[in-house]
Amino acid sequence: MAGAAQIMHSIVDNIENVIIGKRKQVELLVMCMASSGHALIEDVPGVGKTKLVRALARSVDCGFKRIQFTSDTLPSDITGYSVYNPKTGCFEFRSGAVFSNFILADEINRTTSKTQASLLEIMEEGQATVDGETYPMKQPFMVLATQNSAEFVGTYPLPEAEMDRFLVRVSLGYPSKDDEARVIESNLCGAAGALEPVACADDIMAVREAVSRVYVDEKIERYIVSIAGATRSNPDVLLGASPRGSVALARMCQSYALYLGRQFVIPDYVKELAPCVLAHRLVLTHEAKINKKDPNGIITDTLRKVPVPGPDAGFSGQGGR
Repeated sequence: MAGAAQIMHSIVDNIENVIIGKRKQVELLVMCMASSGHALIEDVPGVGKTKLVRALARSVDCGFKRIQFTSDTLPSDITGYSVYNPKTGCFEFRSGAVFSNFILADEINRTTSKTQASLLEIMEEGQATVDGETYPMKQPFMVLATQNSAEFVGTYPLPEAEMDRFLVRVSLGYPSKDDEARVIESNLCGAAGALEPVACADDIMAVREAVSRVYVDEKIERYIVSIAGATRSNPDVLLGASPRGSVALARMCQSYALYLGRQFVIPDYVKELAPCVLAHRLVLTHEAKINKKDPNGIITDTLRKVPVPGPDAGFSGQGGR
């Protein structure tokens, strides 16, 4: 497992050469990749969302494709389509932009719901069905979507089913004054785009295998279930965290433990990762929105109320996986 952790750290360090002052967000994306998940990066324009995704893709020697979503992007642009070949008398499949390892779904909320929905099967099952034929995605496979805040003109909100398929949601925020000065210096000297791969496809698959072997005690599993259940019974929440969200949180905790060099998950990992894994899955009631309540605050409040497992949780060796 030490080798897998070193691969993760190498990727994080490499990305930090061009993404300045955002180590926590970089770590989250790398852990999401190690967890076989997909990531949504949401923020205002110009803070480096697309650049962060490109940096991650360049750090791994795999295929990379960018899809620039617009209001006229079609589902067939994403998944592909079949065309008739008069020479052979057969239909031939022309693959869409999604057939690669790392997919940058840029400004995903600028396209219609129908086109957004074309990613549902791809993100959940790692395959695309076109004209009755199923085509598997390349491995490792990861969708990294960016979107501007919902209040911007020309955006379409992502449906709940698609939001639930993103393992994490990450926000970059504005850099500090010192970091912004370093960003200017990096761009002026031409170093902003200079990245070489530090890992390959086999490395990522090995990391994912190592993540699956990190131990999760039964008490940790029940702690996660209690947190998810509390969101469902919250009167301010119309739609709480799904079982898929519970699994996602457990998987991210495994990845975090591996990244820190541990072979088991502890409650602190759950508390630290719950906001970025669960908050985007919540749908608030109309009254809660009027009262300016937000999903992150609800997750934080839930974590305060749900009892934390005892100090032996994480390595009791009983139950769990």
